Amino acid sequence: MELFLNSKGKPKYIQIYEQLKDKIMHRELVAGEKLPSIRYLAQELKLSKHTIDAAYQQLLAEGYIKSEARSGLYVLPIENFQITQEVIQKPLCINREKHPFIDFHYGTIDVNNFPLTNWSKCIKQAMEEDLNNLQYGEPEGDLDLREEIKKYVARSRGISCTVNQILINNGTQSSVAFIIQLLKLMNHPVFFENPGYNETRNVFQVSNCDIIPLPVENDGVCVSILNKNEAKALYVTPSHQFPLGSILSIQKRYELLKWAEIRDSYIIKDDYNSEFRYLGKPIPSLKSLDQLQRVIYLGTFSKSLLPAVRCSYMILPESIINKGRIMINQQTQNCSPILQKAIAIFMREGFFEKHVRKMKTTYQKKQQLLIKNIKEKLKDEVDIIGQQGGLHILLRLKNIDAETLINRARKVGVKLYSTRKYWMNSSELSNSYIMLGFGGLTNEEIVTGVTKLESCFK
Repeated sequence: MELFLNSKGKPKYIQIYEQLKDKIMHRELVAGEKLPSIRYLAQELKLSKHTIDAAYQQLLAEGYIKSEARSGLYVLPIENFQITQEVIQKPLCINREKHPFIDFHYGTIDVNNFPLTNWSKCIKQAMEEDLNNLQYGEPEGDLDLREEIKKYVARSRGISCTVNQILINNGTQSSVAFIIQLLKLMNHPVFFENPGYNETRNVFQVSNCDIIPLPVENDGVCVSILNKNEAKALYVTPSHQFPLGSILSIQKRYELLKWAEIRDSYIIKDDYNSEFRYLGKPIPSLKSLDQLQRVIYLGTFSKSLLPAVRCSYMILPESIINKGRIMINQQTQNCSPILQKAIAIFMREGFFEKHVRKMKTTYQKKQQLLIKNIKEKLKDEVDIIGQQGGLHILLRLKNIDAETLINRARKVGVKLYSTRKYWMNSSELSNSYIMLGFGGLTNEEIVTGVTKLESCFK
């Protein structure tokens, strides 16, 4: 009997819980059998003890196992469950094979370096200091969190705003859906980067927006075509264009602002991971240059803190904030008030910026290791794209197409990802790039993964 974990999809503790429950129901774990300790299982699966404990707690809550003081956790009998297959009784053992794939999936973070102790204290404090945090929460978001965000964006991004301009949401897609309603963009043309983030583009498409592709150049989106089309809004990722990684030049930033002013349009600026910039000094934030209040700023804690908190925020221009507050107060807050308060405490105590500084160094070293191994092993087979920052890079393939490489890599135990879904129309260009996410990989996995890839080019 083995436990396998998938890096994508369901949370790890859910995967562990479901597999153990299934083994109990199928009598692979029999009544009275002792489960491995939390510490042991965490070490074997290379996960945090908190993750294993969460899985065990769910099994306890549903009555599949029991806890005996100073002894351990034991399987309880399932009296009324009948199963026709042959019962095979084996002791629980962990699969000691290497993970079936080294997964270069974009979006994962380095959870092993997360300050879990400090975060747990903040969660506990959030639950204890005010019982109102157990309610639905304020529609605009926790006031303390908005205060901390206001101070943080002023220090880190040079953005001056009021607390009233900041609204909390449970993810960038939710924020974009809110903005579409706020600006009445339904059935209207909207500029969107091409290639660009497909999940955000889908939100516009579901709202029947007429999406106008905006090509991406070496210094950001192509601004020359802006005046050739009418659009009420433009979505852009200027700090680290997704997925190509280009940085919007200061000249183009001013051109976008000029376009928005002349056309009476809005720029939706998604600042999804500006914290992690490795080369050169940061260019001033588009929002910090916005004197005429035409930029809607989107921020998130998914990469800088944890994807699991599902907490993002938007900073609305003063010209539409009253309308935005009226609209959001007609809704129920969709981000957990407890998590909002915990993030506010985490930021107030200085844990957040300390964590960001540490992770910037960690991710930069991982990226350098990845690039070093690519240059040594893949040599002239690829060009490296988008290495100024972020948690991914692209490889431009020279002598092989992405689909072929992905299939070959899978055979040697490496998962790679095409950029095809980020392009609005399929083309040969979209099949010449591979995305490599590295945030959640260990140094050993990075080196091993690239070494295995080397054979796929021969």
